[in-house]
Amino acid sequence: MPEQEYSKEAKERADLKATILEMNRLAAKYFYVQLKNERGFHAYRYLKDRQLSDEMILAFGLGYSNPYSDDLYKYLRGKGYSEELIRKAGLINTDERQGVYDKFWNRVMFPIQDINHRVIGFGGRIMSAENNGPKYLNSPETEIFDKSRNLYGLNFARTTKKHQILLCEGYMDVISLHQAGFTNAVASLGTALTVGHASLIKRYVKEVYLTYDSDDAGTRAALRAVPILREAGISAKVIRMDC
Repeated sequence: MPEQEYSKEAKERADLKATILEMNRLAAKYFYVQLKNERGFHAYRYLKDRQLSDEMILAFGLGYSNPYSDDLYKYLRGKGYSEELIRKAGLINTDERQGVYDKFWNRVMFPIQDINHRVIGFGGRIMSAENNGPKYLNSPETEIFDKSRNLYGLNFARTTKKHQILLCEGYMDVISLHQAGFTNAVASLGTALTVGHASLIKRYVKEVYLTYDSDDAGTRAALRAVPILREAGISAKVIRMDC
């Protein structure tokens, strides 16, 4: 009996993970469509002003979340997903004043993919200082998303067959480097480098170049990262980006 109960529990968890993956896939596709229509023109213009090509926008699946605070929620409800499931995917919030509202709205969207190119979460960036909220907003941790154990861009970097990885600070840094031909660039997801990140990197390379900003914050981040990488058996070098 205990074995049967465990099997049922394991199946339910596997089913939940599969459902969240499918919702994230639909959300990523939806965000991309919004970027390409008239309402998303200013977001598309923002990405073009950052010198990103259409090929890079498509490759990384960049998108736009509309300025309507329940836009994605209504879309997913229309696809048959319950409010509870959408919440478990980290795509909505709820409070007494607003009720149910989207986690992301009026932001440029960066789908976060695992090493198998499956969308496991999202990052959203405001486009101007006039927007409310933090500059970057990431998905909360879910059944499929743990930011301390995933790296942005690793799904591409791991197939480059290069012997080192370039570790950056953010999404735009990764995409810009990939566009410039440095397809081994990755970034942590709004968090400092962790032991989990180092273990993940070691599966693919034994050498890392830290390309953080050379300001005080970037220098401190690099100094924290070096011993973590070396403890994992990875050679770590710092590239000064102000030269």
